[in-house]
Amino acid sequence: MSKLDEFLAGERLDDVVFYLSDAYLDDDSRLRNVGAETDDGVRLILDSETGRSAFEAGTGMGAMEFAKTAMGAEGTIGRALDGGECPFADDDGDEESPDDDHDVSFVFAFAEAQNEEVGGLYAEGDVVHAYAHCACGESYSHKWVVGDRDD
Repeated sequence: MSKLDEFLAGERLDDVVFYLSDAYLDDDSRLRNVGAETDDGVRLILDSETGRSAFEAGTGMGAMEFAKTAMGAEGTIGRALDGGECPFADDDGDEESPDDDHDVSFVFAFAEAQNEEVGGLYAEGDVVHAYAHCACGESYSHKWVVGDRDD
């Protein structure tokens, strides 16, 4: 089982996932040597402290500050944590023009253990929290119970 599969199964609750798209990441970035190459970028799965440091080094912002900002808008982030659907893609009410860029620039994710006392999703199982930054400049979030997605 891969590290990503373990994370998505709730088996790596002390780790974070950090994805950077090729369009966002410099070709010579040291993060390319640490992470796993994907079709469109690099995904790192690191212990939470190292992951937050890598996020700050790669984006210039704090991970938790970014997460708080992204929580303001709900979108859809792919289960593989390397893409998503920006909720701002059709804000103008018109059909999207080919020049509009709503590709994910980077994603930060962590999982939280089931907590029945909190209720809601947390009572149902471990919860994945994912936060994405879009090439359009907006950020958004998505959370789900481990095992509830198969996309």
